[in-house]
Amino acid sequence: MSKKVVRFEFEKETKNSVRYKEVPEEGTAPIVGSLYVQKWFAGNSKSIEITISKDDE
Repeated sequence: MSKKVVRFEFEKETKNSVRYKEVPEEGTAPIVGSLYVQKWFAGNSKSIEITISKDDE
């Protein structure tokens, strides 16, 4: 199993959620792109990180 930490920065606020834009590592393409997180969880966070695990079978 391999894991990847993906970093996101605040892009814009919508009615019930916050949109974050992926910050890809230099020289790589985005893995996720944009991510919507509900306001009750995101709060005032200007950046978030998500760990993605994939089964290499």
